[in-house]
Amino acid sequence: MHREDLQPRQNWQKKLDDIGFTFHSMGDVYWNENACYCFSANEVDELESATRELHEMCIEAADHVISHDLFDLMAIPENFRQRIIDSWENDEPSLYGRFDFSYDGNSPPKLLEYNADTPTALLEAGVAQWYWLEEVKKGMDQFNSIHEKLVDEWKYILSKMPESMLHLACDSESEEDLRTVEYLMDTAMQAGFETVQIYMEDIGWDSKLKVFVDLEERRIHNLFKLYPWELMVKEEFGIHLLSDSMRVIEPYWKMLLSNKGILPILWKLFPDHPNLLPAYFDKDRIGNTYVKKPLFSREGANIEIVTKDGIVRQEGIYGHEGYIYQGFAPLPVFGNSIHAVTGSWVIGGEPAGIGIREDDSMITKNTSRFVPHYFIPRS
Repeated sequence: MHREDLQPRQNWQKKLDDIGFTFHSMGDVYWNENACYCFSANEVDELESATRELHEMCIEAADHVISHDLFDLMAIPENFRQRIIDSWENDEPSLYGRFDFSYDGNSPPKLLEYNADTPTALLEAGVAQWYWLEEVKKGMDQFNSIHEKLVDEWKYILSKMPESMLHLACDSESEEDLRTVEYLMDTAMQAGFETVQIYMEDIGWDSKLKVFVDLEERRIHNLFKLYPWELMVKEEFGIHLLSDSMRVIEPYWKMLLSNKGILPILWKLFPDHPNLLPAYFDKDRIGNTYVKKPLFSREGANIEIVTKDGIVRQEGIYGHEGYIYQGFAPLPVFGNSIHAVTGSWVIGGEPAGIGIREDDSMITKNTSRFVPHYFIPRS
């Protein structure tokens, strides 16, 4: 694994706009093709294997939480616990998730967290970097079957749904979320769904029929929501989720895997696993070098890294429900203090590809740059 400096393509902004990736320059520079990351085929195999095994371990950890009634440790609202259990026992389908790894190509990938509910950087990883590869690195390969696996998994989900109408929702104030939802809507349509894009704030509640409806008063049978579960259950309409049979993607049981509390559960079940870092609910068990993470957190907010060199902290609005304490695995550093995190996608329970984010800080944030990758195929 190494980082290469490159000359950007001519008119790269327009090329990205043409595929719906219009937020490429948020925060001044988000998509960065002044560089790329190169992997060997063996390194890709290692990432794929770790992703598959960790997903299976997470499924076992979710079952452990349910069977041992550990909801309190994860600050799961009591009134939603039975809904989570029912969702789990009914094997409600999940579309996708993303593991974030510290990986340098020399040591095993270390799991930093599992973005299991509302992961973004999907359009970038699935489409934008693939077109980049075909133009810039012809003859090379890329760990990327994201698009095909999305369509296949949507087909499976459609086979489990009573209705073929799928509403896809996000916050109206985020262009990134909207474009991501539009991409997912396209893949769902390719799979056979009838689709409707809607904003979260436009979802209504029909108090007479006791069902959720869209702006045209159509019942919402199936909802994909790019909106966190921990916020959704606290919304004014959140309590109505308990009385409507609406199918939601990601399903209720994903509340367990999107919670940082799953990290101590994983460490308890699989101590000293090469892809895990020590993690505890109790700070006293972690030592003097660690990362403090809120149970619920997004885009690096309220993360605190404590080392012998001092404390690196990212401010935010999270932490009221509690924290976990995880061993510190430094991100690999390239060039002039560039820290890179490898995001590995899981779609339909299978490894699907990677995307690289980099930042001048040790904490990956919403504005951290996305950099394309390729790998050298075996001869």
